[in-house]
Amino acid sequence: MNKLVLIAALIFMASGCKTSPFTGKQTLNFVSNDELFPMSFQQYNQFLSENNVVTGTAESRMVKQVGEKIAVAAERYLTALGYPGYLKDYKWEYNLVKDDAANAFCMPGGKIVVYTGILPITGDEAGLAMVMGHELAHALANHGAQRMSASQVQQGVGLAGGLALGDSKSGQLFNQYYGTASQVGLMLPFSRKHESEADEIGTIIAAIAGYDPAEAAELWKRMQAKSGGQEPMEIMSTHPSSASRIQALTALVPRAKQEAAKFGVTTFKS
Repeated sequence: MNKLVLIAALIFMASGCKTSPFTGKQTLNFVSNDELFPMSFQQYNQFLSENNVVTGTAESRMVKQVGEKIAVAAERYLTALGYPGYLKDYKWEYNLVKDDAANAFCMPGGKIVVYTGILPITGDEAGLAMVMGHELAHALANHGAQRMSASQVQQGVGLAGGLALGDSKSGQLFNQYYGTASQVGLMLPFSRKHESEADEIGTIIAAIAGYDPAEAAELWKRMQAKSGGQEPMEIMSTHPSSASRIQALTALVPRAKQEAAKFGVTTFKS
């Protein structure tokens, strides 16, 4: 019985693997864009209807201008990677929302929101480009669909393990510890990996759009200063620590500039 459950789980997981255009590696993804995008667009429109969208200001125009530059750069990058039609179903939209939270997000399919609360930290157009590049990268890499898929696997393994082990002592221990163990050992590292991928992809795309990739590390220095060093332990967090991000983003600068140079971009806005 246990072997049959394991074989079924492996077949299910293998059938849901897709290749990332950025890494060339297989990713866990059971959710198609045809399923995900309409739901995402509907949720985005609902969010806008329930929040204070800022229009007609210099800041709102900057959000749209930066978003458009980043989207063009993303298309150029993906075409160069051999995925010219990758963005055909994306419906780009960029909105500034009045909210004190230092946050931004991009829904699957290219629907972006920037909160006014993050603008004092981004500081200028280049800092905003790093934030929007990061959020856009989550959508390009299908991180939302991957998280949904990983959650399905987590739940499926938990159910299969509980059924296979039954009410035995092993089954009781499994049910007691599986949730925490899978969260700390699987889901949180999975999320941190996505954040690191989005940092890398987003910074490269922002560089192709003409923004200085060195600004990404500077942005996170400001984020770190705002937090006052009050961050959860990295192992218990969905995100890498600010220190880890600053180190990785600093090391990424030469590569990002090399990638941008392939598109004729050798001077950068900072």
